[in-house]
Amino acid sequence: MKRKLEISELIFKIISYTLLTMFALCCLYPFVYAISASISGSHAVEYGQVVLFPKDIQFDAFKRMFNDNMFWNSYSNTLFITLYGTLWCMLSSILGAYALSKRRLLFRTTFNFFLVFTMWFSAGIVPQYLNYLATQKVFNAIGIVDDKWLVVIAMGMAAMNIILLRNAFEGVPSEVEEAAIVDGATEVQVLTNVFIPMCKSTIATVALFFGISRWNGYFWARQMISNSNEHPLQVYIRLKLEQFTDPEQMAGWNEVYSSDSVIYALIVCSIIPILIIYPFIQKYFAKGTNVGGVKE
Repeated sequence: MKRKLEISELIFKIISYTLLTMFALCCLYPFVYAISASISGSHAVEYGQVVLFPKDIQFDAFKRMFNDNMFWNSYSNTLFITLYGTLWCMLSSILGAYALSKRRLLFRTTFNFFLVFTMWFSAGIVPQYLNYLATQKVFNAIGIVDDKWLVVIAMGMAAMNIILLRNAFEGVPSEVEEAAIVDGATEVQVLTNVFIPMCKSTIATVALFFGISRWNGYFWARQMISNSNEHPLQVYIRLKLEQFTDPEQMAGWNEVYSSDSVIYALIVCSIIPILIIYPFIQKYFAKGTNVGGVKE
């Protein structure tokens, strides 16, 4: 019986590792293809000769992209939206989650119900758009028009992330909080010196969620910002794609690289910051999700 269990366990591991390896390769292939297509010659890309490795290697697509001032402008806008958007989201989410984790909060059950209700029943894209228009009107009233701050402020909440943080805060032993209060700590000191350090895994995970969401944000930035100087990188990539698929604008194109190579070069550059940051936060990811996602 023991030998049969060992054989079945070995078979299970082989199948699991094989499937996981295949899945990892499927996830990795688009990124490898994007790199290969971005540095391949025009003929190889347009006629589908690039499958895995680059052909007729050239770096003119990257040179064209790096020489475009609008690329660097949009990149800086994306960094701005990601940095300040993540900070704003974390501030509002931590404060909201901390308050909802306290049983002494008046109408706590009602607030938690409405928070979860927004996950069950989404109002839809039209009410959300009206909410952003209201935010835009407030900014226009104080003299901020067509600014990236619109996207930063208008997208400051995510019910799921607040629930993750709330559950993590509820997992902090009450004795630790009581000891801090006995020592004379204020509510702000309890939050910053007790709860945040003890829940740093969940906080890092939620910050990663917010950061990726802001970095990849396209639709609302496109809808709310008409000034091209304020567009983030994702909108810039989309506009370039529309330009390169327009026959009139592409008339007379005669380069050693394909227009698709420029798009792939943009995609590669847009992924690099996430690839750099993710390994440093990955160690918190599984632990933070488990701690915030399980309520005892």
